[in-house]
Amino acid sequence: MFAKWTKRALTLAAVAAIAAGFAWLMWPQPIQVDVAMARIGHMELTIEEEGVHRIREVYKVSAPVAGKVERSPRKVGDHVVAGATSVASIRPVDPTMLDARTRQEFTHAVEAAKADRDFASAALVQAEKELEYFNSELRRARVLVDKKVMSPSAMERHQLNLDSAQQRHESAKALLDAKLHNLEISEARLIGPVHSTEPGTRENCCITVTAPVNGTILSVPVESELVVQAGTPLVEIGNPLETEIAVDLLSSDAVKIKPGAAARIDGWGGSTELKARVTRIDPAAFTKVSALGIDEQRVKAVLQIVDPPSEWTGLGHQFRVIAHILTWQSDNALQIPLSAMFRSGSDWAVFRIVDGQAKSTKIKVGNMNSTHVQILDGLTDGQTVIVHPSDMIEDGVRVEIRAEAAQ
Repeated sequence: MFAKWTKRALTLAAVAAIAAGFAWLMWPQPIQVDVAMARIGHMELTIEEEGVHRIREVYKVSAPVAGKVERSPRKVGDHVVAGATSVASIRPVDPTMLDARTRQEFTHAVEAAKADRDFASAALVQAEKELEYFNSELRRARVLVDKKVMSPSAMERHQLNLDSAQQRHESAKALLDAKLHNLEISEARLIGPVHSTEPGTRENCCITVTAPVNGTILSVPVESELVVQAGTPLVEIGNPLETEIAVDLLSSDAVKIKPGAAARIDGWGGSTELKARVTRIDPAAFTKVSALGIDEQRVKAVLQIVDPPSEWTGLGHQFRVIAHILTWQSDNALQIPLSAMFRSGSDWAVFRIVDGQAKSTKIKVGNMNSTHVQILDGLTDGQTVIVHPSDMIEDGVRVEIRAEAAQ
């Protein structure tokens, strides 16, 4: 009898254990969730845009005249002194090569100039003989006047003839000089490039261009010997310590920023963020096409780095940076991660954890940045909310904290 009852008790216990295990398996399990705490602390709102670090005043030195620039004596990075350091040397361009027709034309022009020279030379010889003749006539007239054989008026006519002969002689000499110069001009037209290498042709012929300011060579557009026109850029000079940051802001963001606003600079390659401030917001916008092909109205903002140059050594001209311009901040903002919010009709809401259950709570939000949102109403400091709530989370569902999100 005892064995029979023992067998029944064991059977009942086994059935109860199976039923309890089945009930435990079928019982709803808490959903594991990640949570975050509503905290009061520092919060700020910034506008983030890519910018360019550049030298404020860049001097582009150009060729003052057309000519052949010799190979640049300076390299990028060289220091220059205003009015003392030579940055370029320009000499005359070599004569062009002559084609057969042009050379023949210039050759005949030389022959014509020689003929004019010979004609002027003959005219000068004739003028000299006439001058000599009238000079002798005047001497004889003076002797006859002294002997009272000729009247003084006749001697005056001889003097007049002599003066005219002298004028013709001077004119003949001037004409010969002009013809000689014309001959030299005609012969010069026949000079070709081969003559530009003759000794002495390059002496005292070059123009030396000096640096207009103290600074550093930023670029040398013309490094090798090259024929350039007047106004061609030769070098760019700037002071690497006098810099600024240019940022193209959306016009809708630019209206929120005022000169003097604080900013942070990162993404420049250094290990620390740099402090900066806004110095200017341009009054006019311009159209810029985004990477998606959308026309955007952009406004140029200029920032000044506040940290000393020793903090941003190596940051050069036209280097890329990331600017974070501060538009709002508070040290007593109640905030939660953005990932905890979801839409409930037209309102924002979160899931709070109350006694191990998820409780839907409507909230009133203020400013938002890229990671957190300011809570104006609906939560208090220290309350726990669920981040990244899934579709399984509903009001009243039992939950279990898996991890606390970093804040």
